[in-house]
Amino acid sequence: MRKSLSFATLTFVLLSLAGSLMAADAAEAPASKGVVNINTADAAQLSLLPRVGPRAAERIVEYRKANGGFKKTTDLMQVKGIGDKTFELIAPYIAVEGKTTLSSKVSGPKKPRASKNTSR
Repeated sequence: MRKSLSFATLTFVLLSLAGSLMAADAAEAPASKGVVNINTADAAQLSLLPRVGPRAAERIVEYRKANGGFKKTTDLMQVKGIGDKTFELIAPYIAVEGKTTLSSKVSGPKKPRASKNTSR
């Protein structure tokens, strides 16, 4: 009886550990696609970020020219059009040092479409 209880406890602990490791891998997945250095990227590279179009990318470049480089990634929220929600989406893909390695547009999470009310 004690052996089976010990075995069950060990199995539970190992499965819990494996689950948390898999969750950590899933959390790191976006960063593996690449990053954009917000201090050196041009407007085309910045446009690869989710919810950042050509206009927002130009505003980032203009802000950087007027105010100098970004010291930390959260400084990007000083740019018009980059609020909390947008920053939360792009945070895994931005850096203030190193090379820009993101090579394709990252799409943000899809919003569910509102259902049309057919009853009148």
